[in-house]
Amino acid sequence: MKARTLIIIALCAALPALACAQKKKKGKAPEPVVEEEVSIVTEDCIMYTSLFHESAKNKQYAEALEPWLAVYSTCPGYSKNVYADGVKIVQWKISQYQPGTAEYNEWRDKLMQLYDKRIKYFGTDAKYPKAWILGQKGVDYCTYYSEDELALTAYPWLKESVSEQGGKAPVKVVAQLAEVSLGLYKSDVAKYADQYISDYQLCADAYTAMINDPANKNAEAIKAYKDNLDQVFASSGAADCNKLDELYTPVVAANLENLDMLNRIMRLYRKVGCTESNAYFAAAEAAHHLSPTAESAAGCASMCEKKEEWKDAVSYYDQATELAEENDDKAEYQYRAARVLYDKVKNYPQSRQYLRRSLELKPDQGRCYLVWGLLYVSSTPYSKEEYGAKAAILNKTVFWVGVDKFVKAKQVDPSVTDDVNKLIATYSKYFPTKEERFDLPAEFSGSTFTVGGWIGETTTIR
Repeated sequence: MKARTLIIIALCAALPALACAQKKKKGKAPEPVVEEEVSIVTEDCIMYTSLFHESAKNKQYAEALEPWLAVYSTCPGYSKNVYADGVKIVQWKISQYQPGTAEYNEWRDKLMQLYDKRIKYFGTDAKYPKAWILGQKGVDYCTYYSEDELALTAYPWLKESVSEQGGKAPVKVVAQLAEVSLGLYKSDVAKYADQYISDYQLCADAYTAMINDPANKNAEAIKAYKDNLDQVFASSGAADCNKLDELYTPVVAANLENLDMLNRIMRLYRKVGCTESNAYFAAAEAAHHLSPTAESAAGCASMCEKKEEWKDAVSYYDQATELAEENDDKAEYQYRAARVLYDKVKNYPQSRQYLRRSLELKPDQGRCYLVWGLLYVSSTPYSKEEYGAKAAILNKTVFWVGVDKFVKAKQVDPSVTDDVNKLIATYSKYFPTKEERFDLPAEFSGSTFTVGGWIGETTTIR
């Protein structure tokens, strides 16, 4: 205790007069001298730096304040610790006051000045250069200047920081840039849309570089940041397909051999529903050539659909099904193939096969039963050549089995109920009438009926 008391006494004796005077005025926050031109390193600077650094390391910020102020005022270029510790000390000082008070505002301004001084004296530091310092300044500005709702002041600092550092930027700085850019976009869509898309790409590239860095131990956590960035961008409204093509067409052209980049672009396009876009097709085709994946195969299938190459589209969906790992994805690709075969090829038996496979993988798909019902009500399994005048009545039985599938659709998936009820109301009107069934007593003698041809399903007569 005696030794520590002697050090404190010696400190007060040796501190500049301003610092000692400030200690006596307990009710007023001390003010550092800010108009220095030359940073003079003295023995006192060395001693005081040791004192405040040791206190700051132990989170004893109250004890660290005065020796830090002395060094900050008289020899600000002496050591990076003046700034590394200084940020913590000033942040502690800010926390002693309520937001909006004069003291709070005074010390948050000092924090901004501290970053400026660090740039002046240590802005060329190899590990923590100007770009890094600006990122920290931007994050702290957003923390302490909440009245600036759009953080317009901080935006250029954050942008420069991430632009210069890329994957070496701190995660919190990248996240802050993404948040500020989104806020600006929401405040004025027309003014900030292009900027927001550009900032999204900048932040996405930074996260990707971090994730792919084998030395980065936080890669898994950063993936969550990246996924959130993508999801927010996809739902922002900025990502309309034409704008994305403007942004990504040259990126795809420059990365035809970069599988990771191609897959990332395809995932983005799929999330925002732009799988009919030219850049998406180009990325999918290039990626499929390099290393086939479910995503690239599905992209090629979409491209074939746009070109009306239906057979090739179904083939690519089959490849996507084989390459997919999750049953939900496999079911999706089988369903898409079934739709092509129903809507475009008009091959109803084959479409049903794909619907069955999709339902085996994911049974609760009302959409599959809905399309299945449409296959039936679109069919005429009884030919006039074989059945003569009976064919017209017998072909009406497809509406029974069609409605059966519609009913099944809403049973497994209530979300399709409204659409299904409309279909049931429409096609129930075409059931065979009592008079028509009376004319064919042999065919409609029981309570059930098996629809012939490729359908081959038994249903209840009604």
